[in-house]
Amino acid sequence: MQLKIFQVDAFTSKLFGGNPAAVIPLEEWLEDAIMQKIALENNLSETAFFVKKENEYQLRWFTPVQEVRLCGHATLASAHVLYHHLGYKAPAIKFTTLSGPLIVERQGDLYTMNFPCDFPQTVRAPQVLKDALVSEDRTREYYAGTDDYLVVLPNQKELEKIDPDSRLLRQLDKRGVIITAPGEEVDFVSRCFYPKLNIIEDPVTGSAHTLLGPYWSNRLSQTELEALQLSQRVGHLHLKLMQARVKISGNAVTFMEGNIHF
Repeated sequence: MQLKIFQVDAFTSKLFGGNPAAVIPLEEWLEDAIMQKIALENNLSETAFFVKKENEYQLRWFTPVQEVRLCGHATLASAHVLYHHLGYKAPAIKFTTLSGPLIVERQGDLYTMNFPCDFPQTVRAPQVLKDALVSEDRTREYYAGTDDYLVVLPNQKELEKIDPDSRLLRQLDKRGVIITAPGEEVDFVSRCFYPKLNIIEDPVTGSAHTLLGPYWSNRLSQTELEALQLSQRVGHLHLKLMQARVKISGNAVTFMEGNIHF
């Protein structure tokens, strides 16, 4: 069997930036175990698989160790593959996913995803989380979303310096930790850590911004936000809040295309 595979850098307009995702179009679904093995072989933070069903696409995402219910950058990468490589022409794509229907619109080279918001709830931070975040400044706010903890630091410099203990983060009861702070050149900045998924630091995390968007929209009293995720690769995102939904926009570029043989 041969499968077409694309590797796309999402949330960037330049190669070697943003977050790389593998995208594999399918005629019909493979066994879950096979898709998981392909994702492990790719060893990227996410591999996306999609199957066309009438006028929409069923979309699933796999990390190297498990399937996830929502992934922003691999959704953006999937839309990029459909538009740039597979001849899709309509102004919007409807994906059906574990998180419900997701719409991606294209305007020139910019892709806009419409995701459900994940509203942060104030929590008492687990001690293991506090112990994992070693830094000089202990001024923090702690919140929780559906999948992740959200930690707010006082400024961008503290965010850039922080070096979480991955061993301790693996002990958390949630998927991972999003750390954020006011931005110096944008509205806010963030970094995201998912060692439980074998992702020490994620380059750019679209799904994290379903939690970050509501927090910063409420704090800054504005519905449109500009953000940077300050990983080594850096990602640039534009957000627009609409009650229970958030539009997340970014660019994408193709790094590689090829074939899987098995």
